[in-house]
Amino acid sequence: MKTSVFYAKLHQARVTDANIEYKGSIGIDQDLIALAGMYQYQKVLVVDLENGNRLETYIIPAERGSGDITLNGAAARLVSVGDRVIIIAFVDVEIPVPSDWDPRVVILDEENRVESVSGRLLVENMPS
Repeated sequence: MKTSVFYAKLHQARVTDANIEYKGSIGIDQDLIALAGMYQYQKVLVVDLENGNRLETYIIPAERGSGDITLNGAAARLVSVGDRVIIIAFVDVEIPVPSDWDPRVVILDEENRVESVSGRLLVENMPS
């Protein structure tokens, strides 16, 4: 039997743009995607720290090194530019979850620069 568990997150990312006209997704700087061990098109949970809204969407790559975090489509109505969000990725693992499970946590500053990284990349064949 499997369960879905948290394995990586970008914590306190700042929303840099919200585009209602785009067809959906969250654009994330490619460097941040790789550092967190996330994947293009992966489903993520996005939690807005300013208003409490929670939404699911999927990742698309934004320009490498840009610091961009862009909510698109209907999700753009649930956030405002400048809001702090937590972007959480999950993975399915066999029960019981390994006792040494140590999710990757990337904490960002107000300009989406990396303040700290903890945990480890937990999924094999992670993007570089």
